Amino acid sequence: MEARCGLVAIVGKPNVGKSTMLNQILKQKISITSRKPQTTRYQIIGVHTEGDSQIIFVDTPGWQISPKNRLNRLMNREVKHALSDVDLILMVCDARRWTLGDEKIATLVNESNVPVILGLNKIDLLKDKSSLLPTIGKITQNYPNFSEFIPVCARTRLGVQALLEFLTSSLPERSFIFRKDQVTDRPERFLCGEIIREKTMNYLGDELPYSTTVIIDDFEELKTITNIVATIWVGRDSQKPIVIGRNGALLKRIVSDARRDIEELLQRKVFMEVWVKTKRGWLDSTEAMRTIGLLD
Repeated sequence: MEARCGLVAIVGKPNVGKSTMLNQILKQKISITSRKPQTTRYQIIGVHTEGDSQIIFVDTPGWQISPKNRLNRLMNREVKHALSDVDLILMVCDARRWTLGDEKIATLVNESNVPVILGLNKIDLLKDKSSLLPTIGKITQNYPNFSEFIPVCARTRLGVQALLEFLTSSLPERSFIFRKDQVTDRPERFLCGEIIREKTMNYLGDELPYSTTVIIDDFEELKTITNIVATIWVGRDSQKPIVIGRNGALLKRIVSDARRDIEELLQRKVFMEVWVKTKRGWLDSTEAMRTIGLLD
């Protein structure tokens, strides 16, 4: 049987469950999640290989309707790049509501000239399933590239297998690009930084998480332990004590939670040292964008 292999871009508004869906498909956490929107900042490759088929997912940042700074503009650039050279697009939306933001993304992906599958996520929270029919009819009429509509619940994996089966059947005949046992193209150092950032976002308030990022300063793999030194950047001096907490309590919780997940990822003991430093203006800084990997 001829092998099938293709690239599938995952796009959608912030906080509709794109990263949760990718992690569920891979049965491994490679993309961080949070209840706060705009968690994902990078294109992250996730590879799902089963039998004679390999789906290469490109997880993208949530599309910024009104980008406020250079970071947001570069996140939108990541989305556009992901759409430029893929075989399929999986757009994810919240099944409970179709918004102006969804309209803007649907218009964007409909210009790509490749088939678009709509994953109607959080279907478990929709009381009246029949309410989807008018929405699907409207999308079909306005966006001819939308070829399939699949209700899913990424959190519980409801509908995920049906989604995988449809994507697999739509792949072109092509040799595998990645090894069968490879799950992502991102190095462990990157994934560890993202885990620390996830814990920072989950512990902070509504606004401060978007002024923070994490830099891995040192990543040393010894015989029985991995040593990690990381820095959490904040935009102003007044934000440092918020991240650190009283007597360092909040930072200790962030580090403890991150270490647990990183040890599970690396399958070995981890020693972590995390600092909090002010990096004024980093959200609009070319140097900072290069440091965090959004510019070459």
